[in-house]
Amino acid sequence: MSTYQNTQYQAVDGYMNVPQDNKAQNRKSKLIVIGSIIGVVVLIAVGVGVGVSVAKNHKNTSAKSAAVSNSNSSGSVTQTDPNDPSTFVKNPALHQSFYGIAYTPFGSQLPDCGNSLAGVITDIQLLSQLTKRIRLYGADCNQSALVLEAIKQTKVDMTVFLGNYPVPSDGGAAYVRQRDLIKNALQTYGADHVAGVTVGNEFILDYLGDNGGTTQDPNGPVGNAGAALLLPNITDTISMISGLGLNIPVGNADAGSYFNTEILSAVSYGMANVHPWFAAEAIEDAAGWTADFFATTNVAAANALSNKPTMYIAETGWPTKSSSVAAQSDGPSLASVENLQIYLDTFVCQANQNGTGYFYFEYYDEQWKDVEFGGVEGWWGLFNSDTTLKNITIPDCPAP
Repeated sequence: MSTYQNTQYQAVDGYMNVPQDNKAQNRKSKLIVIGSIIGVVVLIAVGVGVGVSVAKNHKNTSAKSAAVSNSNSSGSVTQTDPNDPSTFVKNPALHQSFYGIAYTPFGSQLPDCGNSLAGVITDIQLLSQLTKRIRLYGADCNQSALVLEAIKQTKVDMTVFLGNYPVPSDGGAAYVRQRDLIKNALQTYGADHVAGVTVGNEFILDYLGDNGGTTQDPNGPVGNAGAALLLPNITDTISMISGLGLNIPVGNADAGSYFNTEILSAVSYGMANVHPWFAAEAIEDAAGWTADFFATTNVAAANALSNKPTMYIAETGWPTKSSSVAAQSDGPSLASVENLQIYLDTFVCQANQNGTGYFYFEYYDEQWKDVEFGGVEGWWGLFNSDTTLKNITIPDCPAP
């Protein structure tokens, strides 16, 4: 589930990855849109004399951000030195037990660009107590630079998979805009805290849906036509990184059932969205289903390719609430904090023990999704939208 939205292109933040075609189509309709508005670059002050340019970013509906409050208040973290973000006090309820966590800074969508370094610093202070890795979905509103600056100021042990969220129908405008922001961030901060650059999020899933339906084979004629649009973006990103003299893996993210072989053959890693909720799995079976689906559908397919790309679970999680009675159940189980706890207890430590690379979905509730889409869309976070921890117990098992 990315946090981007566009009237011409919809891509779910990470909610999708069901093998059933009808569920895939339902998720497709919920996807988040990348805006086509070209950002106006503004300068924001970063730390002591460090400038981070904020590009006016893509989000189709500015009313969303105005309608929803998400303070990301620094009050959720205490610093012993208010002028030094690295002096934050650790929360004993948090454990560095997650391999990775999916994250989008609040306000990182065009045309609003309401994000801030202060908010991202708070997020990194909290996220660093849960994981050493995060993944972003896109680069608009200069979120790549903001995250890298926050890591620098907090002095935490964290790497980030940067993201570029292209739009199939805009002639490459969104890709180029985000590529240049990523390039600027890499030129400023280098690659010490960058684990990869992911080009595309559910691109093939959405392309199939826009051109005949997700019942089609992602490796059929329509899927390969979509791949022909995305592959130049991937090769261009590889060339851009090489031109900077850096060695950073380039990958792709898609719904678990919708990877195109041509794309997977061109990248160093793949990120698969694997959601038991959208597969209508009972909570008691959810963790086992996730592990089995990922191993048989994604890892096995990658290992059959000559380049053998590393595979990660890009998103997996469980919603805690629904804004409508009709959507409060996936069939056998409810969206609830209690069931989130069950999924945490049955998935996290077992995945760590098995050496599975995964990004838990997600850091906090994103309330604008509830306003826009309803149902369970806004309620997948470990934290509430105000960055207070939900009534859950974080597993205590060191992540690899």
